[in-house]
Amino acid sequence: MVWLTSSLLLFSALTAAAPTDQYQHVLDTADESIARTQRKLQGKFLHITDIHPDPFYRQGSDPAGEHPCHRGEGGAGYFGAEKTECDSPFALINATFEWIKDHVRDDIDFVVWTGDSARHDNDLEYPRTNRQVEWLNEFVVDKFVEVFGKNGHHDDPNPQNDFVIPIVPTFGNNDILPHNILSPGPNRWTRKYLSIWNKFVPEEQRHSFARGGWFFTEVIPNKLAVFSLNTLYFFESNSAVDGCSDPSDPGYQHFNWLRIQLQLLRLRKMKAILTGHIPPARTANKSSWDETCYQKYTLWLRQYRDVIVGNLFGHMNIDHFMLQDVRDLTFPFPIDGIDTAEAADNATSITDNFHAFAKSDYLSDLRDSWGQLPTPPKGTSFLIDEDTTLSLRDKNDQKFKKFLKEIGGPYAERFSLSLVTPSVVPNFYPTLRIIEYNITGLKHDHPALVPTAPVDAELYPEDLQLTSPSSWPCTGDFEDDLGLDNDHIAGEAIQEKRKKGKKPKPNFAVPKAPSKSAPPGPAYSPQTFSFLSWTQLYANLTEINKAIAQEAGFQETPSEIGMNVGMHEELLQKHLKYEVEYKTDEEPYRMRDLTVRSWVDLAEKIGRAKFELPEDSVGSVTDSDLDLITDVLKKKHKKKHGKKRKGQTLKENKLWHTFVKRAFVGTKPDSELEDEFG
Repeated sequence: MVWLTSSLLLFSALTAAAPTDQYQHVLDTADESIARTQRKLQGKFLHITDIHPDPFYRQGSDPAGEHPCHRGEGGAGYFGAEKTECDSPFALINATFEWIKDHVRDDIDFVVWTGDSARHDNDLEYPRTNRQVEWLNEFVVDKFVEVFGKNGHHDDPNPQNDFVIPIVPTFGNNDILPHNILSPGPNRWTRKYLSIWNKFVPEEQRHSFARGGWFFTEVIPNKLAVFSLNTLYFFESNSAVDGCSDPSDPGYQHFNWLRIQLQLLRLRKMKAILTGHIPPARTANKSSWDETCYQKYTLWLRQYRDVIVGNLFGHMNIDHFMLQDVRDLTFPFPIDGIDTAEAADNATSITDNFHAFAKSDYLSDLRDSWGQLPTPPKGTSFLIDEDTTLSLRDKNDQKFKKFLKEIGGPYAERFSLSLVTPSVVPNFYPTLRIIEYNITGLKHDHPALVPTAPVDAELYPEDLQLTSPSSWPCTGDFEDDLGLDNDHIAGEAIQEKRKKGKKPKPNFAVPKAPSKSAPPGPAYSPQTFSFLSWTQLYANLTEINKAIAQEAGFQETPSEIGMNVGMHEELLQKHLKYEVEYKTDEEPYRMRDLTVRSWVDLAEKIGRAKFELPEDSVGSVTDSDLDLITDVLKKKHKKKHGKKRKGQTLKENKLWHTFVKRAFVGTKPDSELEDEFG
């Protein structure tokens, strides 16, 4: 009976949300500016993540308990129950995509959609089913069709000719059943999503996707590719796999595939953005990836730093960033250009029970690690240019040279960066992120009209059914040009080498580093495709619910908002709007770009015991901050779990205050932040 009831409720909700004849009419009458013509590049893209539609969400229900926002009486609002564990009502998702259509659609070049497009399994009376998870993902695909669909193409027999700009989806840990657990492919989920995402996965990538759920597409043909990584194969909570160390592991195969593809892009002089659902969180107390996968990820970012533009993730719902340090690599063999150092592995797993209190500890751990970053010597900065370096006095010049060596040169190439976007689901407030990137020299380029990926390099070199195009700078030995060293040495052989006193060899093909003459890549030095800034958008549901109540004539709590929804639907929908929470190039961050050294600069300042912002020049990355930097010496601080750190209140470091306030999308008052982080 429970199954029948839940199925009927789900059917009703999905039927109400399904495309109608009116929706088909909208597509037929869509503005011709988003139809067949090639759009000019705008230099912006949308990152949207963790939508979590819930067909059982009931407005006016109780957000607390074991069945959040499904039953009982309480304050669950029409557009969602902000600052709770409830998932997203369809009203929020419909209104969000409508807002994107009106305010974002015509101003972006592509969309990065990083997973979790099904509800959580949080109600025993309404258990998730395979078909339910599929329906919810199909529902979100339909929303993308409504907003970004080409005029007159809804009946086109070619499903890959349906969108005006590329859309790149990826698996979330709740997009499968049971959640977190994905067995090696091909499996039912990789095959099913090949169907659900047939509009997004290039024809040339379909075989790879069926095998592992990963793919890439060229969002700007022959210039920029976006990779959809299947981070479930790196996830510590996925008990169906075992990391990335054994050739039989899908995580191992995933990195081998990624290595080949990035090497091909290097030869084609293209750049890449990596996207995934679960970020590589790794602090003293928390980790999300298997360590063997984290090690390879850090190594891959280092070796392909001339190709990779940036790395984007979701999952954690909090707005933050994390640095990867090449000195954390612990491979027992030498790697050209890298000094591997011992690193303790005492982290515990981040699971789905990553609630607000755990998030607070995690953010404090990040700050502790940033407190150990090298400090620029007096009169210098992470962001000082090389011409200024030459003008320094001898004493400071020597100190600065030592500092540059510590951070991996003038572009801080010791580090790499992963960016985490907060969610649409209103665990805090619903959010969207618009990232601006450099399009210098791309006047005649345009977003891809169809999903494009001309080369499908398989998992192993011997499987490559490729010939080297004459335009590629190949020597004639294709595998050698690609760096496809297929000399996999088994574990027994490694042990034998050790016994003979020889250095062990890797059991995987180590990616080739950039040539020594190669300039720094777009993640490190401003150039075409470098991320410039982003605009973080949010919908303040607290104020929106109040506005709805006032206009609808309700005087009581949000439990009354939305009564007689049929009468007030148009009224209610117009209240959902996204506004600017912050921009990275404005105070107090005032970042001049989003290169790695800008983030390392910000992280080092957040990690200080004290940091005061000057009244006339707020910001963390402008040259006018150099005098401020020389006046404030970093004090190392160590956190004892559960105890307040003396002399390190939020008031003493306003950048830290800003960082944690933004992490929770502005939902926590200053007094609460001071209690948690002061």
